[in-house]
Amino acid sequence: MLKIVINNKKIDLENSKSIESLTNENFKEKNFVAARVDNKLVDMSNHIESDCKIELIKSTDQEGLEIIRHTCAHVFGHAIKQIYPDCKMVIGPVIDNGFYYDVLTKETISEKDLITIEKLMKKLAKKNYIITREVVTKDKAIKIFKKRNEDFKLKLIDEIPENEIIAVYHHEEYIDMCRGPHLTNTKHLKAFKLTKISGSYWKGNSSNQQLQRIYGTAWNSQDELNNYLKDLEEAEKRDHRKLGQKLDYFHFQEESPGMVFWHDKGWTLFNLIKEYISNYLYLNNYKVINTPQILDKSLWKKSGHLDKFSDLIFDINSENREYAIKPMSCPGHIQIYNQGIRSYKDLPVKLAEFGLVHRNEPSGTLHGLLRIRAFTQDDAHIFCTPEQIEEEIIKLIDDIQNIYQDFGFKNLKIELSTRPEKRVGSEKIWDISESALKSALKRKNIDWSLNDGDGAFYGPKIDFSLHDSLNRIWQLGTIQLDFSMPERLKANYVDKDGIKQHPVMIHRAILGSLERFVGILIENYAGNLPLWLSPVQVVVLNITSKHEEFSNNIVDLLRREGFRVDNDFRNEKISYKIREHTIKRIPYLVIIGDKEIDNNQISVRLRNGDDLGSMTSSELVKKLKNELADKR
Repeated sequence: MLKIVINNKKIDLENSKSIESLTNENFKEKNFVAARVDNKLVDMSNHIESDCKIELIKSTDQEGLEIIRHTCAHVFGHAIKQIYPDCKMVIGPVIDNGFYYDVLTKETISEKDLITIEKLMKKLAKKNYIITREVVTKDKAIKIFKKRNEDFKLKLIDEIPENEIIAVYHHEEYIDMCRGPHLTNTKHLKAFKLTKISGSYWKGNSSNQQLQRIYGTAWNSQDELNNYLKDLEEAEKRDHRKLGQKLDYFHFQEESPGMVFWHDKGWTLFNLIKEYISNYLYLNNYKVINTPQILDKSLWKKSGHLDKFSDLIFDINSENREYAIKPMSCPGHIQIYNQGIRSYKDLPVKLAEFGLVHRNEPSGTLHGLLRIRAFTQDDAHIFCTPEQIEEEIIKLIDDIQNIYQDFGFKNLKIELSTRPEKRVGSEKIWDISESALKSALKRKNIDWSLNDGDGAFYGPKIDFSLHDSLNRIWQLGTIQLDFSMPERLKANYVDKDGIKQHPVMIHRAILGSLERFVGILIENYAGNLPLWLSPVQVVVLNITSKHEEFSNNIVDLLRREGFRVDNDFRNEKISYKIREHTIKRIPYLVIIGDKEIDNNQISVRLRNGDDLGSMTSSELVKKLKNELADKR
């Protein structure tokens, strides 16, 4: 007799049964899609062979929704193979809000083709067919996919260790390979849509075969899907690449892929953010430095970056020496720290740099300002003693939260990432590092989650992600603890007993990439940046040329008060000029005509169309200064 506890309900079981059968016999609810057996996630078809504790997963749970999305990717495979029998299937993982599948076809799949594929997916899902999981040997898996000419699946099988379980899922005549878990029936696939197509490469390497990547989304209900598609439509309107050109901020072109051509207004915004961070650095005792763009490869070998990031490093050869364009600033900062003898009394030493770095990202992954090849990090490294770690971490957590609030982001997600599989340093060092970060987070008494195994190769880290106005999550700030690199690059200080010690190195970035942060700001505010960040805060518009002298005086007055002001004295209708500058998202529009000159006043409008009426120039100055003080 087996002793089973399923959702806290005790059940005695005489013979082995599937979790699905047990559930149907003991629960009225029909929206269970998977189960956790003794903390291991499994399919509902899994048979119970011994005493255990079972927790049922609903379709409305996050894990349940991911299982729906993963199964939907397989149904996509089922449909596309019926339409394109020679199509080669590659991988189809779950991503935020959906899934994608990489495929190789002789034909180029278009947006119109997606409609055809989606119709067939819906037809297949409505059949409510049973999905069967089969555990197979490596030899059988090879036979299955060799028979189907699935070259990429065979490559994946070749990488699977001999002792690892291989599972295949049968969708009628279609077979796919996956760890699972998956649905046992397509009846749970009620609301899904294929959304877009892009290019990709096998293993993400641009030297490999180019593939087509089909994106899709899946939800529990049509209402949820509709809401998501509305958000997607709104996100499309906010796309920073389109707004960047529309607002004359920046552009990209093929002659320099993944690198930004900044226009005057965009560069103004970039430097406003840089000035804000510079002021923070000054107030918090950082030394702002600058390190070379090109360093000998031997330094990157010593630091460990060459082994870890060799694919992303741009190489340069000169006079029989091999150099690398820096992909990050850490080794250069240690070179500056190492100039001179340091005492424990000197610590902490805080070195900061707006480090321009280059990374050879695959062309298929480039995405406007959000993923580029040349970007500026607000990078800093704090060299301290082990005893100083906790206080420095707590201070950084406070700083990051306060800075994000100034930019309008209050809802933060905080994750502690622990030791990865491939790492440097002893287990003792990792224990000390992880314990220090956990202790700092607990002392702050804030919500955080554990991201096990996702730390940097040299140490654990705390990552900060923010929610924007569309509730999208962006990972930005990071605090990383590093006991290893200072030792590898011979950084020392003399302790109170006169003995040389290696300092602890805290890597920290608050905004991460300044370019990426500009893109996030543009999308979060749909281009309607708060006054303190707007490249142009006020534009002065005259109705006719006879109002130009008075208008120029207003422009000069506002500029002397420190505001960023443009003028538009073109011989165009005032309605046309108002509309044009509203589209350009200028916060304040000052209009001057006969009435304003007669009354020695100005008319003021907001970019949202609100008419603030007439006021004196000093009243506008006061209003602007109050708004700037608020950073609203």
